Amino acid sequence: MIRNTFLTGAIAVVVLLAAGTVEAQTLRKVSPDRLTGYWFLTNKSLDVDVPNTGKNLNQPGCAAVSYMIGSDGHTQNPRIEKVVPDGDLGQVGVSIVKQLVYVKGDQNGTAAPVQTYYVAGFNLPGDPAAKARILAQCTLPGYQTT
Repeated sequence: MIRNTFLTGAIAVVVLLAAGTVEAQTLRKVSPDRLTGYWFLTNKSLDVDVPNTGKNLNQPGCAAVSYMIGSDGHTQNPRIEKVVPDGDLGQVGVSIVKQLVYVKGDQNGTAAPVQTYYVAGFNLPGDPAAKARILAQCTLPGYQTT
């Protein structure tokens, strides 16, 4: 009897793990510039955690944070993907993403979750071309096709 219960529990774990893998594989990746067709940002303001000290805090740069927007419009699983220049500003990007809240857009009638990313810019110059060059360094591959 104990073996049967253990076997049933092991099968349930394998099924749940397989279902999670399938969901991750079928999750639509949406680039930030096309996100409004799927989800609209509702935040009016954010209370971001910024470190007082750290590496490259005063340098112009960016941080790319990937995340999922769940069917409820809340962000899930924020992950630092890239920080340019290397430093301690990635956590600031995560702090931003954790607070974002969305409502579904016209192309998302069922409020399907999507995977996307956010690029946070830091100490950016006033020149639009220089600013664009810095932010372009944090563009993530694999999101441009949707």
